Amino acid sequence: MANIDDFKANLIGGGARANQFRVTITEPPGIGINLDVRRTSFLVQSAQLPAMTLGEVEVPFRGRVIYVAGDRAFEGTWNTTVINDTDFMIRNAMENWNNGINDLKTNTGVTTPSDYQTDLLVEQLDRDNAILKSYVFRSAYPLSVGSIDLNVGTNNELETFEIQFRYQHFEASGVNF
Repeated sequence: MANIDDFKANLIGGGARANQFRVTITEPPGIGINLDVRRTSFLVQSAQLPAMTLGEVEVPFRGRVIYVAGDRAFEGTWNTTVINDTDFMIRNAMENWNNGINDLKTNTGVTTPSDYQTDLLVEQLDRDNAILKSYVFRSAYPLSVGSIDLNVGTNNELETFEIQFRYQHFEASGVNF
């Protein structure tokens, strides 16, 4: 029977902490958005490490179904929650990026994916800020910039908003880079 000492001995590093992470959002090459990448890393309040899913193929065989691994299915979106500061730096950058893809007024914008897509990074850190695990979201862009709720009753809260990024695929450290 396992005891508490066995459990502690097998919990390497005391366990990964959900509040120890860093997000790096880089500017797309074809749209100037004036994003301070360093400040952005501090103001991202929440993000996720992505799930992995393999599709499956059902193969009928003599009255039974055999399952074999199919193509990888990427969720395709990655969500972050950002703390808004008074200069609206991240909010303005995301609105400019989104608007550069499709202008609110003219319905025109950058059409070459390599001009509006960029790579995003999320890193799981230990308590000394050493990187434990990294994920790179390839060819990403902001699909949506969420609303900011305004309310006179929230005098002890900072504004936050969500950004939903679309990506083509991701790469995980220790797996493929």
